[in-house]
Amino acid sequence: MGKITRRDFINGTLMAAGATMLPFGASSETVLSTIAPLYYPPSLTGLRGSHKGSNTYAHSRAWGKKTDWGDTTIIKDEYDLIVVGGGISGLSAAYFYQQKHGKDKKVLILENHDDFGGHARRVEHTVDGVTRLGYGGSQVIQSPQVYSGVAMGLIEELGIKLDRFDDTYYDREFHKRHNLSSSTYFNKAMYGEDKVVKHPFCDNPFYVEGLLRPDLSIKDAVAQTPLSAEGKKQLLKVLSNGIYDIDTNGEDLYDYIYKNSYFDYLTKTLGVTDPGVLQMARVSCNDMQGVGADVLTIEEALYSGVLGLDVKDLKSIYGKRDYKDFLAHDGFILDESDDPIYHFPDGNATITRMLLKRMIPAVAKAETPEDMLLDDFKYAELDKSSNAVRLRLNSTVVNVRHDGDPKSASDVFVNYINDGKSYQVKGKGVVMACYNMMIPHIVSGLPDEQSAALKRNVKIPLVYTSVMLKNWGALKEMGIGHSISPGNMHQQVMLDFPVSLGGYKCTTSADEPCILQMISCPLGDKPQAPPVDQFREARYKMLGYKFEDYETEVKAHLNGMLGGAGFKSDDVISGITVNRWAHGYAHYGYHLYDSDMPKMAKKGRKQFGRITVANSDASVTAYVHAAIDEAHRAVEELG
Repeated sequence: MGKITRRDFINGTLMAAGATMLPFGASSETVLSTIAPLYYPPSLTGLRGSHKGSNTYAHSRAWGKKTDWGDTTIIKDEYDLIVVGGGISGLSAAYFYQQKHGKDKKVLILENHDDFGGHARRVEHTVDGVTRLGYGGSQVIQSPQVYSGVAMGLIEELGIKLDRFDDTYYDREFHKRHNLSSSTYFNKAMYGEDKVVKHPFCDNPFYVEGLLRPDLSIKDAVAQTPLSAEGKKQLLKVLSNGIYDIDTNGEDLYDYIYKNSYFDYLTKTLGVTDPGVLQMARVSCNDMQGVGADVLTIEEALYSGVLGLDVKDLKSIYGKRDYKDFLAHDGFILDESDDPIYHFPDGNATITRMLLKRMIPAVAKAETPEDMLLDDFKYAELDKSSNAVRLRLNSTVVNVRHDGDPKSASDVFVNYINDGKSYQVKGKGVVMACYNMMIPHIVSGLPDEQSAALKRNVKIPLVYTSVMLKNWGALKEMGIGHSISPGNMHQQVMLDFPVSLGGYKCTTSADEPCILQMISCPLGDKPQAPPVDQFREARYKMLGYKFEDYETEVKAHLNGMLGGAGFKSDDVISGITVNRWAHGYAHYGYHLYDSDMPKMAKKGRKQFGRITVANSDASVTAYVHAAIDEAHRAVEELG
């Protein structure tokens, strides 16, 4: 699969070559035929995602207001469509455009990162001849029952047959067979000792289908925690009370939970003051929301399955109201009708590979998603001049402007930077499928109201760390398939989903290699501070970390959590890939702070001449169907 190690990249060849590894200028067939066959980002370990250099030019434009990029090479090729952003939405836009106007139409996709897919990033680790696939962000096809006809139509056109996950691919008995449930790991740094309690104290983990529910009673679980006597008393009170125990002073319960803060409920209604309990509550919804529960209403916390609240209560509270519509409002349904099993071993990277296969057939021999998993994917084919669709990596767009009045212009000029050099290319239309907040900084002449709306779209930082283990015997011995870790950088740890398809087989025995997924949604230091302020603070801290900082944290976390089973990180860990996303989840708005975000999104995604807006940001929800739907809308607007 064209493997090359991180050490090779750093010490000898490709990283030194930088963006010249792939063809980005006017002529590059020689580069393609010599260097590009070695180019294979999924096998890289270390810092990935928002890797060093990926946002340099964008930050220079947005923060430094830089406009002078030196001499600019005018590329002679002209395109019917230029797409800014090579994630699911950008690739979908290119696909929809060709489907509508013909496969001979010329499309150029510009992506600032060194790999395509956006957060649907493929990760590969190999140890002792065994390769395991992982993902750097976008995990599953979540709640397909809420997909539009357009989104589901594309999934089906790509050959993805969801019923096969239920019948064959997803091993529903895996966790039961290995006696794996969810636990809470209390670390010594915050809680005074390293302690694992076999109870998650929330419902969040059970989006992992088949994970065993705890046998331990609430009372016994609380007794085992390393909290103080008062902390245990408060935790037991939180877990023993429920939504129907709230005194609403005669107000309708639905109205009350919609308007009131979950953290106020904890601190003012239940009298919780213990910092350890509040931290448990704060992180009990992280990967579900991307934020801490400190900024949620009781309703938002309730459907997230946080500490002390049961999502099933929503049905009886809503009655015949818009329960299903509410739960589906940002792209998922969180109840017993939803099985989160639609997961490829490389996450939603399979979707992006299949999209590219449909548009650039030479990238792989595989015709089906099953065969694509282990096929030799050829990055060297992405930007060949013979392609109707070309994907150009490591290319940051810094200016997009109409050739004249936006109301009558027939062409758009796009300037981008690659390897420190400036290029300009022309297209008949442009789809901005990038981070929507960047659009006001790079699209010239955008109306003030639209610009202001787009600048509200501050995304949530996110870290997906994939850890390759030579074996997972310690997890099996301790019965851990998933862990909530309130005192650590990575608030959730889980064995990867047990999915096998095509020629790929997931781990079946604890003495085999596997990928352990560690998830972090960085939080601000001040609970109940406005979410956007927390995003910015957490992003700043996150980007200050080096790979060694993450590596140290991962090893300390796993040594502390699994030490009771004799786990030693230096003996068991063979590789770590940290996909950190400075701009991760789309921010859909929270009732207490910025509930107008959906309205802002509608203003921000308006067509501007020959320029339209896609990306899941445009519907302020971080799910696959939103990325696809927004791409389709953007292409339809261009006509």
